[in-house]
Amino acid sequence: MSRVLRDGRLVDGRRVDIEITDGLISGVHDTGTASRDLPFEDLGGWLVLPALAEPHAHLDNALIAETVPNLRGDLQGAFEAGDAAAAAGKITHEGIVARAVQAIELLLVHGVTAVRSHVAVGGRFGVDRVVALQEAKSHFEGLIDIQLVALTLSPMTGTEGAENRAALEAAVEAGVDLIGGCPHLDPDGSGLIENAIAVATEAGLGIDLHVDETLDPTVLTLRDLARQVQKGGFEHPVGASHCVSLGMQTPEVQAEVAEEVAAAGVSVFCLPQTNLFLQGREHLTATPRGLTAVQALQQAGVLVAAGADNVQDPFNPVGRSDPLETAALLVMAGHQTPDDAYRMVSNAAREGIGLPRLNVEVGSPADLLVIDSESTREAIADQPMSRRVYHRGELVASADQRTVVHYSP
Repeated sequence: MSRVLRDGRLVDGRRVDIEITDGLISGVHDTGTASRDLPFEDLGGWLVLPALAEPHAHLDNALIAETVPNLRGDLQGAFEAGDAAAAAGKITHEGIVARAVQAIELLLVHGVTAVRSHVAVGGRFGVDRVVALQEAKSHFEGLIDIQLVALTLSPMTGTEGAENRAALEAAVEAGVDLIGGCPHLDPDGSGLIENAIAVATEAGLGIDLHVDETLDPTVLTLRDLARQVQKGGFEHPVGASHCVSLGMQTPEVQAEVAEEVAAAGVSVFCLPQTNLFLQGREHLTATPRGLTAVQALQQAGVLVAAGADNVQDPFNPVGRSDPLETAALLVMAGHQTPDDAYRMVSNAAREGIGLPRLNVEVGSPADLLVIDSESTREAIADQPMSRRVYHRGELVASADQRTVVHYSP
């Protein structure tokens, strides 16, 4: 089935008609020259960009900030708030499903056509949250690509970790897409990485770990992850999210670790929103920004993408489920150019989660964000809500922003 998106604006200023066939771009023509015999939608000269992606979400926690406040404001306070809410019965299966559906809808309407979400596995959760997110996911068949990562609780090794290891095996049976965990929080971080690689290898899955979410420079699990991946010849995709402590190393150490990460083929996901909120509270002077060493990783050839992480929960009480917000923070706090920041929340994010890159050219998947802006920079700066979102050539979400200034006579 073919259709035409008429009169879109490319980043170079050209006005074009985009022909789509079977979910792929099959033609890019000067405006007014595409076939008039095909069904069409008029884009009105709006900017056409590759669709956005969210490489690191927590859909099982999303949108609970109002009822589960983090009174301390730090990482431990977030854990304590979540534990207290669960003990009080505030977190239910039905609630998780409803909030996850709402969070996915918010991502969609902002232009996201692919999301990777971590979901807690083990301890009191077992695989209940995996089941809840799979139910939420079932509402969006054909609208958005959703991946689930089994975020294991600690400990994962020794006799104390037997229950959590069993829960991970059950999560694999339940159909998660990747293996996760937090080695820097585990009593045996190296053992957790080793177990994650073993389980992922047997299941034929990739890995995406929460790594070094701390400003403590003595913690550098990222190096251990890179070395284990290389030593074992792990053949599936590997992601490392956060990697905050790398930003606290000397330039020499940053460069050395970045080279090892690049050699191991590990992708790094920078998460500015949550890390700007949680990190640095104990540094009352020259407060660190809590981001990874983005430039050092990029210079070494590491694929660096960015996500929002938590949205309106104890780990981050704000956030709009809009990667353009993440891009703006990359410009301001990460010193990226607007074009580079957009790539980090679009094509780099897609590649980091194993999806093909997008371009407005023949043969590319027709996942597009059409937005009422003149340029990528303006889209990031203004973040207008006048948007059209296409997934495999189908319109899956739209929003129209109306503003009025009421001047006095």
